[in-house]
Amino acid sequence: MSVRILVADDHGVVRRGLRALLESRRGWKICGEAANGREAVERAKRLKPDVAILDIGMPGLNGVEATRQIRKVSPKTEILILSAHGSEKLALEVLEAGARGYVVKEEADESLMVAVDALLRHVPFLTARIAKLMAREKRSVLSKAPKGRLTPREREIAQLLAEGKTNKEVAAVLGISAKTVETHRANIMLKLSLHSITDLVHYAIRNKMIVTNE
Repeated sequence: MSVRILVADDHGVVRRGLRALLESRRGWKICGEAANGREAVERAKRLKPDVAILDIGMPGLNGVEATRQIRKVSPKTEILILSAHGSEKLALEVLEAGARGYVVKEEADESLMVAVDALLRHVPFLTARIAKLMAREKRSVLSKAPKGRLTPREREIAQLLAEGKTNKEVAAVLGISAKTVETHRANIMLKLSLHSITDLVHYAIRNKMIVTNE
């Protein structure tokens, strides 16, 4: 399998380390590098990589905003965020911006390859440390779910929404109308007593709909 990866970090030594690690996997190639967020967006637009790995703290345009822009210019590119901080708030922010993975740098040696594998299957990935933190912080919300059992179609839609897809994107994947997705979405939130996509992400973590390295 040929996989094209874009790496963006303002430290050259980090980019070189990521290149060495990622290209140790047969078929994986670094198709481009960027030293800041604006370069990352430009290269993603031009190169259309399978996966973009972005440092969250890049100058000029941080990883969160770069994620939003890459989702617009290269919507098929999966985005993985690397961060020095194991922060629930940051993890939620990047997931809501459209990234599908979040890895703390100190866990990158053991988690990065697993994370990229997950993203290539279009499955979200969080390191176990972040997943546990998010689940613990939101336990009171999640303990209310479910009020009712999701149907297979509702579970399918819930997972796609938790992965960051819009109603239109879910509709395209499943071959149904965006209006139907909207109806299912409302039913899902009602059944699970959830109030936002953030809550749905927490539900997905607790119910093993998002991959972790645990």
